[in-house]
Amino acid sequence: MRLIVTRPREQAGAAVAALRSRGVDAVSLPLIGIEAIVGPTSEAAVAPEGGVAPGPGAGHEEARAAQSLRQAWQRLPSCRLVMFVSANAVMHFFAAAPPGAAWPVGTLAGSTGPGTTAALLQAGVPPACVREPGAEAVRLDTETLWQLRLSRLDWRGAQVLVVRGEGGRDWLADTLRGAGAAVDFVAAYRRVLPRWSAEEAARLAVAEAHPLAHAWHFASSEAAHNLPRLAPGGGWRASRALATHPRIAQAVREIGFGQVDLIAPGETSVVEALSRGRARPGDGKPQGSTLA
Repeated sequence: MRLIVTRPREQAGAAVAALRSRGVDAVSLPLIGIEAIVGPTSEAAVAPEGGVAPGPGAGHEEARAAQSLRQAWQRLPSCRLVMFVSANAVMHFFAAAPPGAAWPVGTLAGSTGPGTTAALLQAGVPPACVREPGAEAVRLDTETLWQLRLSRLDWRGAQVLVVRGEGGRDWLADTLRGAGAAVDFVAAYRRVLPRWSAEEAARLAVAEAHPLAHAWHFASSEAAHNLPRLAPGGGWRASRALATHPRIAQAVREIGFGQVDLIAPGETSVVEALSRGRARPGDGKPQGSTLA
């Protein structure tokens, strides 16, 4: 069975390689595109060669985003925690770092999982500053991070910055505010519909034509929501999906997938789920539902 990895292209390569090393026939079909808010210059958007320059609004928007990122870097030493929602947040935040900037030793860097943690360490954040759910976590999300790593700290009067894409969930921010912290946000990137290559479009066509020969791996509810927009004629009742969180599993069911297996994060869980095969008709509930 072929496994379709739906992560953004920036993270899909590593995920596909890791799964292939475990014997999985994995391929990438990104259902989320990642786009920098701040381009090569921080003052205005630049027209592509032969193209039309963006209007004044685009330049002003980019200039405001660049200013927000500069101010965020200036604030780091006063922050008790900087929460990164994804590896993309790390990549685009550090791309805006002032020359010679170093991570303050007194500032914690929050991460929801190993991919984001790896990006933080690669960017130069000291390991002692990183807080992630850890290997014992059944789920990788902000609720687990709070429960296992942050809830026992004193947040009264603390400054917290959340680095994310445009929009996003506010659960951790609301929880930290309830514990006495002051929380601000900075957008480092935006999520958009991806532009597929001809090879990627062909992968979708094959998956639609042969649903029983494919499984889909979802690590984001937004990826599930984007699939009907990218393939409006697709029918997924005969298709199987693996989802890494109850919210994601629910989103995948809502777009019509006939079998949704709720699995723990990591390649091992994927391999185990695929080795179990498809559920028999009439089984009644998705495999892996005990993780809910």
